[in-house]
Amino acid sequence: MSAELTVAAVQSVALPGGVSANVDEHIRLLEDADGHGARLAVFPELSLTGYDLDLLADESAWLTSPSAQLGELQAACEDMGIAAAVGAAVREPDGTPRLATILVRPGTPPLIAPKMHLHGAEKDLFEPGSRPTVVDIDGWNVAFAVCFDAAHPSHAEQAAAAGADLYAASAVYVVGEERRLDLHFGARAMESRFFALLANAGGASTLGESCGLSGIWGPDGHRMVTAAGTGSEVVPAVLFRSALTRYRHPS
Repeated sequence: MSAELTVAAVQSVALPGGVSANVDEHIRLLEDADGHGARLAVFPELSLTGYDLDLLADESAWLTSPSAQLGELQAACEDMGIAAAVGAAVREPDGTPRLATILVRPGTPPLIAPKMHLHGAEKDLFEPGSRPTVVDIDGWNVAFAVCFDAAHPSHAEQAAAAGADLYAASAVYVVGEERRLDLHFGARAMESRFFALLANAGGASTLGESCGLSGIWGPDGHRMVTAAGTGSEVVPAVLFRSALTRYRHPS
């Protein structure tokens, strides 16, 4: 069990051109995260296309074979020894449509972590997940959330009950939602006594202009680090297990 884990919240700006056009940009940002020593890099919601649900009318905007379509990203993760949590619309082998985080890591096929709490027009396109996905990374239990999941305390409570040490969320928060963003992640971290990470989409989407503020919160609910602007940026942090112990088992 590792005493510390270095992670990175990657605030990325999606490029036009769909999945293939964005894989190279993801690898570039992943190399930046690796340069900071990160073992896990988390990207925003729908980071491989950008948040524009109209794009999903084109089947090429979906992941239908993640192992093949993300082969270059998988190879980069293998070379660097890093895990990447990226955002995409994906069809499971049985055809079930998911809005999901896809975990790409060395030595194993991509893992689909579906969004549970769909919002607005997403409900017409996707099927929700049934429980939070929790994965062991270097002895740390990491739970994955997608945007509106973090607005539901029950999602974080389920993740905590499954043993989560880190609540890693991919999202799109826009100008005007700054206070909401900070409350969500500060509250989730403090209530469940785990670290919380937000990778917010940078730039602009069909939802509006990004408010930035990707970052990481400690188990006391206070923000540890934050993005400086609203463009592409890698925000790293070292998480210490001793902090979890301090707040979970106070003397």
